[in-house]
Amino acid sequence: MRRIIKPKVLFITAIILVSFNLRPAITSVGPIIGTIRDDLGLANWNAGLITSLPLLAFAAMSPLAPRLANKLGNDNAILSGLILLNAGIIIRSIAFLPTLYIGTMLIGLGIAICNVLLPGIIKEKFPNSIGLMTGVYTTCMSIFAATASGLSVPLAHGLHLGWQHALLSWSVLAVLGLILWFIVMKTKENEIDKQFFEPSTQKLKHSGLAWQVTIFMGLQSTIFYVTISWFPEIIRSAGFSMETGGWLLSYMQFISLPATFITPILAGRIKNQQSIMIAIATCALVGYAGLLLGGALPLMVVWTTLIGFALGSSISLALALLGLRTTNARQAAELSGMAQSFGYLLASIGPILIGFFYDVTNNWTVSIITILIFSLFMLFFGLGASKNKYVLD
Repeated sequence: MRRIIKPKVLFITAIILVSFNLRPAITSVGPIIGTIRDDLGLANWNAGLITSLPLLAFAAMSPLAPRLANKLGNDNAILSGLILLNAGIIIRSIAFLPTLYIGTMLIGLGIAICNVLLPGIIKEKFPNSIGLMTGVYTTCMSIFAATASGLSVPLAHGLHLGWQHALLSWSVLAVLGLILWFIVMKTKENEIDKQFFEPSTQKLKHSGLAWQVTIFMGLQSTIFYVTISWFPEIIRSAGFSMETGGWLLSYMQFISLPATFITPILAGRIKNQQSIMIAIATCALVGYAGLLLGGALPLMVVWTTLIGFALGSSISLALALLGLRTTNARQAAELSGMAQSFGYLLASIGPILIGFFYDVTNNWTVSIITILIFSLFMLFFGLGASKNKYVLD
């Protein structure tokens, strides 16, 4: 019995540790983006590019990841993603604009490979527990996303490490993920089918439902990365300190954890997820509208809480839909590649656009109204994506 259970536990642990690495290298930037901007003399739109570059990398790599997995095997493909992630974190920590951008792109490429392949792997290895396993890995992903946001300012300013070493510190987690995944690769019981990601002859691009899932993925990602990039600056412009902005961003992500975990489990137990989508959009609209109103710290905590619920639920629902709207692991991988490619291409525009609006208007009003518009479109496409159908019906 132990010989059967141990490899399975090791495999789940490896998935969890890989998921720990899917956000910190990105979310650690937002709270200190002002420091990076001032140190390198960047404009706000230029600084927004630091967060948009990983999304462009997601868009470029996502359709290629299934092909890479089919050629190398899924275990080697994930390993290559973790190697790229480690290299990117190290290169980005050099205080030189070209290396900042190059390292950021490598981080995005590495994360994209893991992003695309994990939903399909879960569909194959845990076909009867898609909601639960999606909840587990998205929650773990969110835990370290929040931790990274909260620690950036204390590491950079409190411990006087500077932004370079504050960002470099996340290489420790990436190295651990790399080591454990390598160990899993040597465990034959955990071997993952090499061929199930081979492209299907059926074209998802002709499926209206596939496009609804894709656009929903893109809009929720846009809102997430815009918030991660600029929320601390929005809070600071409301009269609070940069450290308060960083901790509120961290709180937002921690408070999102229950929603992140529960949402895909609920989604897996009901055939139609439209009621979940309405609840997500309501939290987003009220929360971001609250940022326009402002207020004292307790009121800002209320708005932050609502936004946290919306962000946590929307990402986990989007990832769960990749399995729930497909009939097998190959379809799930293909839909994941499509949704994360086109979706993140859409999302990459967000941080730059929001930074540009601030540069032009010198306030965050237009930027927040833009986020509210994104939220309305997310509701529209999310309702379509939540219908009880399959993409290739």
